[in-house]
Amino acid sequence: MSRPNITLYTAQTPNGIKISIALEELGLPYNVEHIDLSKQVQKEDWFLEINPNGRIPALTDTFSDGQKIRLFESGSILQYLAEQYDPEHKISFPKGTREYYEMNNWLFFQNAGVGPMQGQANHFLRYAPERIEYGVNRYINETRRLYGVLDKHLAQSKSGYLVGDHVSIADLSHWGWVAAAAWSGVDIDEFPHLKAWEDRMVQRPGTEKGRHVPSRHNVKERTKDKESIEKHAAQIRAWVQEGMKSDAQNKM
Repeated sequence: MSRPNITLYTAQTPNGIKISIALEELGLPYNVEHIDLSKQVQKEDWFLEINPNGRIPALTDTFSDGQKIRLFESGSILQYLAEQYDPEHKISFPKGTREYYEMNNWLFFQNAGVGPMQGQANHFLRYAPERIEYGVNRYINETRRLYGVLDKHLAQSKSGYLVGDHVSIADLSHWGWVAAAAWSGVDIDEFPHLKAWEDRMVQRPGTEKGRHVPSRHNVKERTKDKESIEKHAAQIRAWVQEGMKSDAQNKM
């Protein structure tokens, strides 16, 4: 079977659109399987065969040995795409170079820092059944601290990207989260260099196209007023709480 033979299992989330943006930046053909998180599709047996952790995104492909390979965890998928399908280093740097290791610094910074902290800010601010001020303040402030690290770094960047002279998977990993800053209770205007980077990224055709997979990316519209925020948060809150109960019962 020819390569690539990629199927992306995804939803409209900051982690999900990382991968579709990368695929578009690379110009790769791929199929999309929309995983409806509100119906807990990610916990169904067929999906757990792809990602035992029951989370999106996930990806399958035909590996170089002709056999199917499954990928999960967004950082792992980004590294796979860069190593397997980016010989021209459109969104990566040659292995062993200074830029390669710096790219990985920022990739893991997002995966271990920005994503988890901002995700918890979302949970305590938008999805928790009751407001717990300690949790809200703890995670919003930590997200703001991490944004400050990015802002200071970008202020010193000659290219306007996180690493080297062009965009990389380090940038792609961050963009969806930064674009959702307001949803997480963070004012992006506090971070002018990060805001300029966010705006610069969305001007890229790959980012613009990839962010609308598998559905329209409308986080800015959802945060335009308090009524819109609460309406959407209430919808998500219901299935987030249902999913948490299911996870506790199934020990997942």
